[in-house]
Amino acid sequence: MRNIRLLFVGLIGCFGCMPAFMYGKTKEAPFILTEMKCENLVNPLGIDNTTPHFSWKLKGDGLKGRQAYYEIQVASDSILLIQDKADLWNTGKLKSDASVMVPYQGASLSSRSLCYWRVRAWDSQKQASAWSPVARFAVGILDKSQMHGEYIGSSVEGGKVCAPILRKKVNATKGETTFLHVNTLGYHEVYINGEKVGEDVLTPAVSHLTKRSLIVTYDVTPYLQEGENDLLIWIGQGWYKSTTFGAAYDGPLVKAELNVLRNGKWEVLTKTDSSWCGRESGYSDTGTWQALQFAGERVDGRILPTDLSSQALNKMKWAPVVTVKVPDHIASPQMCEVNKIYQKLQPVSIKQLNEDTWLVDMGRVQTGWFEMYMPTLPVGHEITMEYSDNLTKDGEFDKQGESDIYISGGRNGECFRNKFNHHAYRYVRISNLPVKPEREWMKSLQIHGGYQQAATFECSDADLNAIHNMIQYTMKCLTFSGYMVDCPHLERAGYGGDGNSSTMSLQTMYDVAPTFENWIQTWGDSMREGGSLPHVGPNPGAGGGGPYWCGFFVLAPWRTYVNYNDPRLIEKYYSQMKEWFKYVDKYTVDGLLKRWPDTKYRDWYLGDWLAPMGVDAGAQSSVDLVSNCFISECLGAMNKVALVLGKKEEAEEFATRKEKLNKLIHQTFYRPSEGIYSTGSQLDMCYPMLVGVVPDALYNTVRENMMAITEEKHKGHIAVGLVGVPILTEWAVQNKKADFFYQILKKRDYPGYLYMIDNGATATWEYWSGERSRVHNCYNGIGTWFYQAVGGIRPDEAAPGYRHVYIDPQIPNGVTWAKTTKESPYGTIIVNWELKNRLLNLQVSVPSGTTATVCIPDAAVSCKMNKKKVSVEKKTIAVEEGNYDFVFDLNH
Repeated sequence: MRNIRLLFVGLIGCFGCMPAFMYGKTKEAPFILTEMKCENLVNPLGIDNTTPHFSWKLKGDGLKGRQAYYEIQVASDSILLIQDKADLWNTGKLKSDASVMVPYQGASLSSRSLCYWRVRAWDSQKQASAWSPVARFAVGILDKSQMHGEYIGSSVEGGKVCAPILRKKVNATKGETTFLHVNTLGYHEVYINGEKVGEDVLTPAVSHLTKRSLIVTYDVTPYLQEGENDLLIWIGQGWYKSTTFGAAYDGPLVKAELNVLRNGKWEVLTKTDSSWCGRESGYSDTGTWQALQFAGERVDGRILPTDLSSQALNKMKWAPVVTVKVPDHIASPQMCEVNKIYQKLQPVSIKQLNEDTWLVDMGRVQTGWFEMYMPTLPVGHEITMEYSDNLTKDGEFDKQGESDIYISGGRNGECFRNKFNHHAYRYVRISNLPVKPEREWMKSLQIHGGYQQAATFECSDADLNAIHNMIQYTMKCLTFSGYMVDCPHLERAGYGGDGNSSTMSLQTMYDVAPTFENWIQTWGDSMREGGSLPHVGPNPGAGGGGPYWCGFFVLAPWRTYVNYNDPRLIEKYYSQMKEWFKYVDKYTVDGLLKRWPDTKYRDWYLGDWLAPMGVDAGAQSSVDLVSNCFISECLGAMNKVALVLGKKEEAEEFATRKEKLNKLIHQTFYRPSEGIYSTGSQLDMCYPMLVGVVPDALYNTVRENMMAITEEKHKGHIAVGLVGVPILTEWAVQNKKADFFYQILKKRDYPGYLYMIDNGATATWEYWSGERSRVHNCYNGIGTWFYQAVGGIRPDEAAPGYRHVYIDPQIPNGVTWAKTTKESPYGTIIVNWELKNRLLNLQVSVPSGTTATVCIPDAAVSCKMNKKKVSVEKKTIAVEEGNYDFVFDLNH
């Protein structure tokens, strides 16, 4: 039961302005403030700094124009806010239209500071909103020396140490605000008095464990009872193994402290030390967590506790824990949302393979856990569950090294469920099960981070819808635990190349700024001496790639700023980005980057990767061209980052370097007799155009040659791999080649997206041919085309976070309507259009805080905006907040 203070916070949030409520009938505010966020998180209880940023959105039919003023109040107690006594920060009525990532400028904060905040705003007509609901945030433990307790794990006397339950009895007073800080090397779940705290799973997020571990903070106030309480922390190894990050112990470890707030100060109720006890749980991990060796879990129902109440726990045998000295590293608060279970699938079919073996089809690939209720079986009977994302052409189960084992405890109603490992699968082969499983016994539990979907797309072409939906769904399967993986089952690695390839698609479709806050932190922690970067972040072992992989550390922070108006990453990592360029310079010969050496943490040196058969992406000239074009792109990004950070001289240096490099790339790789660059592949042609290598006088020649080669050599098909997909996509958007790109997407034979779908894909593949992984991050970079081209919503880098957008639908021949939404940091942008005969009807909704430039189609002979004529000679129409109906008469 929530304590009185939290209940009061909720009530004041509902009432908004207490004096008006008390003394008279409240006049309904013309608009409201919603989606209150601190550091892009909702009510975070452990942020990693003392100068947070606040964001909110304005919504309401009575809103007139954009925000003109705001007032933020921050207090150490929620009651002080209602009394209008903000003791930490009160901006007063401040003239500003800022509502995204507004920096805190109040009294000094420190570790464990618990703060409450609210905001109100005035629109351009001086109408005032009510106060927002009261939100809160807490500063986490910023220095590991400030955290009490020791790292503890299960002793061998307690049984297997790989997934133990650790226990401590603690006295508490019901209703007092009480926080639990948990710093795990491995995964954890928290239980108090038999009840699981929160809905998070596979917590914490990933980190580079030799450099940093993460602290997660819980408000456990509602779970505590008066007097004695049972506190359990159930831990599992996860990435913390000798085979990955050189673990200091054979099992997971945890440091935790339980704090109560009394008279404005935090007191320690308990902490992890040798007074805790532990026991094995019945779970054990069967994989090394190296590539292709993630295996699964072995769950022993004879040991597994089915009741975590104090009465049941008292009957169990417990042993002293061990305290472990852990190598020195950073422990910092987790800055992304936790994972949760979001969707449950039940089988679409169950097929008997032999007497006791069954093939279960869940209908589509999904990342997460498998759950199965067991029939009553003899004690010690073992059931094996194997997982795969595919069946062979002969319909046989395609083994991929993922499996779980359940050992029966001989009871009725036993249930297997993953806990500290996960799978990506569509099919489950269940062996040694003597009775046919019922559909209702089984569920596939989808797990991903707590981010929100931020875009929708639908058009008249069912094929485009199917491709878009596959891309969008795939990225949800790949993004969890504070990073994005190449594949969730075979490698589970945060490859920078895969990340670069899909960042713009992912950040368009989902609100994942906190994910990138965590992920880029792992890259910064993975940097070696001299600015050398791996291909994977975090970096538990070597991974293949090339410059395009390492440079994720440069482009992802910039793109996060562009898409979310979130400056934290470019501010925090700019100096390390420059260090990487020093490493690039070390292997630059006569002005061009050449191959750098393999290391224990990085191997290979790629240009494009997994292009279709017939494309020589491994040709040395192509690798060198692509790598140097990528460096040019990174120099361009660094120029823009430096300008945003006010470093004008450094910005000019990056611009000069880019210009010199572009000239050298052209001189070295252009073949004038053929009008091509390097091998003449799609990527070798469009990348020089995209980064400004191609001189203006040659641009049309190179463009037409690239399109001709696509048609003649590749029969109109896509001919790029992981690196080339987003580059070809961006080129098509910038050059308004909607028909060219549309015809590529419409190809149903190899290689293509419809080829995947027609061959049973429910998520995008690793190879165009369908080898190996069938849920992968190679080809998701086309996602932006649906929004920026067909939908027509293009962000403006000069006004980040969709503060200003261009509305310019590119209509492929054959598509007659499209409906697109984009949830920006300022609100929902809507663009719907329909083409009927020669009339283009365009409806645009622009949220408060955003402006838009609507581009008039080149073929338009007349234009009406909200039934009023507008001259087509203007070419563009500037609009502010509001809803607009355009009708263009096209001269087809």
